[in-house]
Amino acid sequence: MEPQFATFLYHEQVLWITAFVLGGLAFAIGPIVIVYLFMPLKTRQISDKAKQFIECGMDPIGDSWIRYGVVFYLYALIFLAFDVDVLFLFPVATVYNDAIFASSIRDFVEVVLFVGILALAIVYAWIKGVFKWERKTFLRR
Repeated sequence: MEPQFATFLYHEQVLWITAFVLGGLAFAIGPIVIVYLFMPLKTRQISDKAKQFIECGMDPIGDSWIRYGVVFYLYALIFLAFDVDVLFLFPVATVYNDAIFASSIRDFVEVVLFVGILALAIVYAWIKGVFKWERKTFLRR
């Protein structure tokens, strides 16, 4: 027998499908509604701030054309190095969990060398003073 076009194949799961669709819409639209309900109204009309630029809802500090320090890029590179480290070490730990692959000392030495090279990157960054966070002061205009 050929099913009819009008026959709905999933009529038992209509309640579940509707619940998941409504839940997805609530997660998508909910934050927008919450922000709209709790946002402060008419805050830009206080003390001649109508023409002031907005910086994350706070009063801007200093000039908008400032140079960012190279430290931020070094933090990103260090994060990427350790992110790659973790992405490499999880599969290695999974393989070492098997008794068949755990017998080789050469594999263990390779992992130690890999982690050691990444540790040298941290030592190098430490010597260069990357981890010293110096507070900068800005002039208020």
